[in-house]
Amino acid sequence: MLQLSLAATLLFTAFEVFAGVRAHSLALLSDAGHNFTDALALLLAAIGLYLQNKPANDVKTYGYQRAGVIAAFLNATTLVVIALVIFWEAAGRIIHPASIDDRLMLWVAAAALVMNTAIVVLLNSGGEGDINIRAAVIHMLGDAVGALAIIGGAIAIHYTGFTYIDPILSIVLGLFIIYTGWDIIRESLNILLEGLPRGIQLSQVTKAMSAVEGVLDVHDLHIWSLGSSTHALSSHVLIEDMPPSASAAILKKINQVLCGFGIHHTTIQFEHMPCVLSEDGCKMTHDHSHDGAHDHGHAHHHH
Repeated sequence: MLQLSLAATLLFTAFEVFAGVRAHSLALLSDAGHNFTDALALLLAAIGLYLQNKPANDVKTYGYQRAGVIAAFLNATTLVVIALVIFWEAAGRIIHPASIDDRLMLWVAAAALVMNTAIVVLLNSGGEGDINIRAAVIHMLGDAVGALAIIGGAIAIHYTGFTYIDPILSIVLGLFIIYTGWDIIRESLNILLEGLPRGIQLSQVTKAMSAVEGVLDVHDLHIWSLGSSTHALSSHVLIEDMPPSASAAILKKINQVLCGFGIHHTTIQFEHMPCVLSEDGCKMTHDHSHDGAHDHGHAHHHH
């Protein structure tokens, strides 16, 4: 699916650049720029999927999950750069208007619309949830909207002769490109910075883990994403002093609870403290003054 969409997009981009230059239409050229970023999105999605499925080895112990995320990040950043170039060109066009071949502009945009719609349908039938495929689909949808705008613009230029419509359309397309890119930049950066995965709340996970029978306290809890869909967790869990064979059942229950959150890579360190009974109930012989929810100073416990 991806390879096919990629080839079609690249061929079409080349054609659109050619047509844009012939028709003197900046909107077509900016759409070609947009299409090129789509080709990039598709290429990166393909590379990302290929790398994510590569097995882990002695050096890359997590495999290549992050490669897809880095790809998405680079891709979205390129989008923003292309949009800035479009703004610059559009400003020049507004100062020095050019004559435009509206008929060519119309036909090319119509072709773009058909192609983008076909690719959106193709990709949507495939992988859901992967950040790269999602990026590619968002791009394609953006393109379809852009193509519609250009069709409208070409018709308007044809009937009014008002060539400013062309650079104004390109600016709108540029803003749209930045808008789509921004969301992906934000999400991929969050993964690269080991941020909390989207849709997961730390307090909820802590609460669910603490609710497991036998768990006294949960602290030093970290949750992060390996790729766009694989989450990992590490935590210290305080339990009564018991033989490992007895604590295995607790561990199993904790992992079942975490599976419910979509977290399958877990590293759980059990801690056993003898309880010293005193007037204020249970007191640990080893002082645990911090409570896990507000505990940020312990990030160096694992790597």
